[in-house]
Amino acid sequence: MATSSGWTPIHNQFHKTLLHRNLLPKNKRLLVAVSGGQDSLCLIKLLIDLQSKWGWNLAIIHCDHRWRTDSEANANYVQFLANTWDITYYQKTADVICKTEADARKWRYEVLGEIAINHNFNYVVTGHTASDRAETLLYNLIRGSGSDGLGSLPWQRPLFETGDIKGESPIPNPLLVRPLLEITRSQTLAFCQEQNLTIWEDSTNKDLHYNRNRIRAEIIPLLRQFNPQVEINISQTAELLKDEIDYLEKTAQEWRNKVLFVPVTDTENQPEKTWGINRHLLREAPLAIQRRVMRQILIEILPIRPNFEHIEKMINLLRAPNRSQTDPFPGGAIAQVENPWIWIKREN
Repeated sequence: MATSSGWTPIHNQFHKTLLHRNLLPKNKRLLVAVSGGQDSLCLIKLLIDLQSKWGWNLAIIHCDHRWRTDSEANANYVQFLANTWDITYYQKTADVICKTEADARKWRYEVLGEIAINHNFNYVVTGHTASDRAETLLYNLIRGSGSDGLGSLPWQRPLFETGDIKGESPIPNPLLVRPLLEITRSQTLAFCQEQNLTIWEDSTNKDLHYNRNRIRAEIIPLLRQFNPQVEINISQTAELLKDEIDYLEKTAQEWRNKVLFVPVTDTENQPEKTWGINRHLLREAPLAIQRRVMRQILIEILPIRPNFEHIEKMINLLRAPNRSQTDPFPGGAIAQVENPWIWIKREN
């Protein structure tokens, strides 16, 4: 495999993005997810070429889902690349083949976290592009997702949710970083071709049984007829939404602190926890904030992620007659109005 090392416009764009957004500070340990496809090859090559300027310690991680007959050969190819570039290589092969994309993603992120934490990597870096961001927004829009789903794929986030960290390390929670979100898939392809990087084609990306593949193969090309820059524009919309979502979440948290009674446990009479929401006070907040407050509370109470219907049940109680109550939520919790409070009770 021959490679070119010339400084290209993408090198320049990538370097400026890192400086502007402070995504990958100097002298950090970076664990880079490499599948062998064009996006991850573009990412690792850019990081290698800029390594002398930034002083990173790079390592490659490859996750073999065993979905394809060539998955072992794919893993061997990525290991060959790591050896060629003299980069530390980690590989995980699935013991059980995941049945869904969601299960595969969950397993993959668990693997990334396990390797990162156990080997003291500050950052886990993935090759998500502006195209991925646009496709994710469209996918979530079609599913009926709220604004949180439309503002998906941020530049960086903690790898694990609080309390979901595995392994032992002085690094409590590595950051997941996506530094290619201003670069499209067509640009990563052109870069790999220019750099003479051999791309390992993933046959599952052409399987139109997967909704994301249909968006990529059918919807995005159609939208490009209206605007050739549609992927970049949708990606920028996702970024704007993410910033606004962060502001709304922070504001909702402030309101939640004002209106919520801390849960108490009645161990003598019945095994239940009770949340009290001052509905008269919460009515003073804008509706968007009311919904977010209710959503934040329900996330802690319900065994599943609250949906629009669950949140609206709570919103309706803000102005419902005294003694009104909801039917049981998933898990058995019930919300009841006792002026000026909405009480939420659930069994442990």
